[in-house]
Formats: sequence, C-alpha cells, structure tokens
Amino acid sequence: MFPVHRPRRLRRNETIRRMVRETSLSVSDFIYPLFAVYGKDVRKEVSSMPGCFQESVDELVKNAKEIRSLGVPAVMLFGIPEHKDEVGSGAYDDNGIVQTAVRALKDAVPDLYVITDVCLCEYTSHGHCGVIEKGDVANDPTLELLAREAVSHAKAGADMVAPSDMMDGRIEAIRLALDDEGFPDIPVMSYAAKYASAFYGPFREAAESTPQFGDRRSYQMDPANRREALKEVALDIEEGADIVMVKPAMTYLDIISDVRDSFDVPVAAYNVSGEYSLVKAAARLGWIDEQRMMLEVLTSIKRAGADLILTYFAKDAAKVLSSIGL
Repeated sequence: MFPVHRPRRLRRNETIRRMVRETSLSVSDFIYPLFAVYGKDVRKEVSSMPGCFQESVDELVKNAKEIRSLGVPAVMLFGIPEHKDEVGSGAYDDNGIVQTAVRALKDAVPDLYVITDVCLCEYTSHGHCGVIEKGDVANDPTLELLAREAVSHAKAGADMVAPSDMMDGRIEAIRLALDDEGFPDIPVMSYAAKYASAFYGPFREAAESTPQFGDRRSYQMDPANRREALKEVALDIEEGADIVMVKPAMTYLDIISDVRDSFDVPVAAYNVSGEYSLVKAAARLGWIDEQRMMLEVLTSIKRAGADLILTYFAKDAAKVLSSIGL
C-alpha cells in the first residue's frame, strides 16, 4: 500500500527506465519494403508515402547499400512491370523486374537478406491477386501461377519468399514447388492473417495495384474476425510456413498477441502504408512528434508479440536507435 509502494521510483530518469524496460526495439527486428521499376536513374517519390520511392534497379542498389549500412538486415521486394495482362505473366518471368532486382541486390549487397513478395496483383491488368473466372478470383488455378512465381524468385537468388495473395492452399503449393525444383532450404513467410483493410490505400499507389473492379474482400479477411485468424495461421503452418505474418499491425495488435500466444513459430507484422502515411501527414501538419510516435508505434507492435516488423520507418528508426545506442 502507498506510501510503501511507489512505482514512480523506477521511472525517475532515463537510466533506470532503460534498465527495467520490458520491451526493446532493435534494428535487427526490421524489414524495409522496396518498390522496383524498369528504367535507369528512376527515383519517383510516392506522393502518399513521403520518403518512399519507386526505384529503378540501379537506384535500388544504392538504397540497399544505405539500408544495410544502417544495420537493417532485410528488405521486402515488390515489383512494378512494364506491361500487365490477365494472368500476371510478368510475375513469373525469369527476367521480370523482381527477378532482375534480386540478382542485382544479391550481387551488390550479398549479406542483405532479400525477401520477395509473391502475388499477382501488381502484374495483372485487373489488379486482383489471381486468375479471374466468371467475374471472380479463381482460387485453384491461381495456385500454379503463384508457385511458378516463387520458384522464379528462388532461381534469381531470393533468400525467402512471402506469399501475400490469401488464396487457400497456396503455402502447400509453393512449398512443394520449391522442394521439387531443388530449393528445399528457401523459407516461406506467409501473409497468414491478412485483412481486407482500408489502410492499404497508399501502397496501391506505390505498387500500382488498385483493383479495376470490385475489391478483395472475397479473399482477404474480414476485419471483424479474430478467431478466424488463428485458423488461417494454423492451416499455413500445417502447409509448411516457416514464419507467419499479421497485416496490418497497428489496428490488429490483438491478433498479433493471439498468434504469438498460440504458435511456436516466428511472427511478423506489417506496419502498412496507411499507418505510415497517417504519422507522416500528422507530423507535416505539426500535430505530433514524429520520432516519438514512430518509436511508440513500433514498440507497440513488438510488445504485442511480433518478432519481425515490416515497416517503411525502418531506415528512420534505425538512425534513431543508433543515435541512442540501441
């Protein structure tokens, strides 16, 4: 009872606060998303995502060198093709934009861990994540194309593949294809609980992947559902996922916590574009302290149970953590 118990004793200065801190961020927690485009000397800022760019491979390599120099260990690579078609053939073209970028990154920055997004939405003319049949995304025909894409990324030198499409059975299809093609050691990070979220808007600009009709609610999860996420994660682990991801992060901290408590595999969380842009916009208006809010957001994701955080703040956060000796 007060006055014997005074919790403020352990908050009196930064030294003791750091000593008893329960959750710590590390630069090793971060994965930085990159957007590759064709061309040379291309570095086009995404208007809704200040500080993020569509980059040609030569510029991507420069960025990757900076990312690694900051201690960030990994990147997630997205690609924007020159041409799109109904079946997203650029996704599994061995000379496609992601495949070309992977080879360049692994050649220039060999110790950078390169993860590739495996999906068709950036490559299809309709902007959906699979093959369209009778006006809807057909699940099973899409699996073969996703598997081909994953194998193509592995052949190019990707360290890990990350399917984000939310088709049923795609982890098993990809795992079997990788094994059959001689890539049993390539891990799969599954977007296991990916919600049909309004927070993806800025990403659609960056990846040029806005659906041309309808939306993605027939295959991405309903934001109201919690127990379903555990079912999705369990199925992906059974099919061979090495890491499972929750996306988005900030408004789904309960899901991250549930997954962490229920499964003994590494858990990733995607601090998505809309979450990033909200902070950036409020900071530009002078309404918030951007640095403090950035660290608070990332700490909350880690506190909820994420082992890895995909975040557009990775470079900024790495600089701050380095400046304070973390």
